[in-house]
Amino acid sequence: MECRVKANKANCTCTYEPCPRKGACCECISYHRELGELPGCLFPPEVERTYDRSIARFIACHGGSRA
Repeated sequence: MECRVKANKANCTCTYEPCPRKGACCECISYHRELGELPGCLFPPEVERTYDRSIARFIACHGGSRA
């Protein structure tokens, strides 16, 4: 299956404009995984704009506490 970069770009919520991986989701995931991060599309818009892609921030945003 081929990557649908154009369709993916239309739905990409990443605000980092010079990103060369926009629309190439598999490349984006691989890139952030190598850095110990998650892609911006998994964060709420107000957090995505901070460029904090850490796993800790993701857990904090999505209610990591299950007590």
